Amino acid sequence: MVRRKFTKEFKFEAVKLVTERGVAVAQAARDLDLAESVLRRWMREATTAPVTAFPGHGQQRAELAEIAALKKEVAKLKAERDILKKAAAFFAREAT
Repeated sequence: MVRRKFTKEFKFEAVKLVTERGVAVAQAARDLDLAESVLRRWMREATTAPVTAFPGHGQQRAELAEIAALKKEVAKLKAERDILKKAAAFFAREAT
């Protein structure tokens, strides 16, 4: 199954269909060939942060970008720690 991609405009129009025109979520989802859960998630995103909702095109929300950067830094620090542990063990063996 191929994952479908929707434009930011399509998502906002789908949300408006429910919020402004009064169409039921179930009916709007059927009409647009979407799962109700997808439409409800879009509605939640559009109402909680309308400016940053549906970033698309490789843009991440600030929180997600920060989490990704922190995960990358944690991986780097763990690798550095492991190298230092190995070096300490090596030099400890050499000293005896």
